[in-house]
Amino acid sequence: MKIAENEQRIILTFDRDYGELIYKHNFKPQKGVIYLRLLKFTPEEPAMHVHRLLKVLKVNTDRTLTVFNGTYIRQRKY
Repeated sequence: MKIAENEQRIILTFDRDYGELIYKHNFKPQKGVIYLRLLKFTPEEPAMHVHRLLKVLKVNTDRTLTVFNGTYIRQRKY
């Protein structure tokens, strides 16, 4: 987490605990967090979803928790 913050990188995760880190423990990475809430996926699918979110849909993740389940995008600023 510190490396991502120091290097101004988006955090990509399958771990739902980031919501708690952000809203209860005041961890607020500048470039945001993308939580991929995928149940079943091939090894290629997460990269395809992230590419779609960032390059095709141009989703802004700055100071935002973005939750994506393969169908819908939910974002909450912090």
